[in-house]
Amino acid sequence: QVQLVESGGGLVQAGGSLRLSCAASGRTFSSYAMGWFRQAPGKEREFVATINWSAGSSYYAESVKGRFTISRDNAKNTVYLQMNSLKPDDTAVYYCAATTTGSSFDYWGQGTQVTVSS
Repeated sequence: QVQLVESGGGLVQAGGSLRLSCAASGRTFSSYAMGWFRQAPGKEREFVATINWSAGSSYYAESVKGRFTISRDNAKNTVYLQMNSLKPDDTAVYYCAATTTGSSFDYWGQGTQVTVSS
C-alpha cells in the first residue's frame, strides 16, 4: 500500500511560480516511477509529467514543457513539481500518482488546488 499526500498549492498571479510536493509512505518509494496529473473544472484529468525511479528520465506534456520541472528526493520519499511562468490555463487540481507495476498509475493522492489569476 502506498499513501500520497500533496501540498504546496495555492493562488498565484499569472507569470508566478509554485512548487508542489508529494510525500509518499508505505512501500519502497525509490522503486517506482511517479507522476503529476491535473484536472481543470469540467475537463478530464490530464497527464502533466512523470519521472522514473532513479530520476534519470522525465517526460512532460507539451503544454508545460519548458515551464514545469519534475524532480524527486528518494531519501525524503518526496516528488516535486516546480511550476514557473504559470498561466490561467494551468488552474486545476493537481494530483500526484505512483506506479508500482510500470504499466499504470495505481496509487493517487487527494489533490491540491492551483489557481492562477490573470
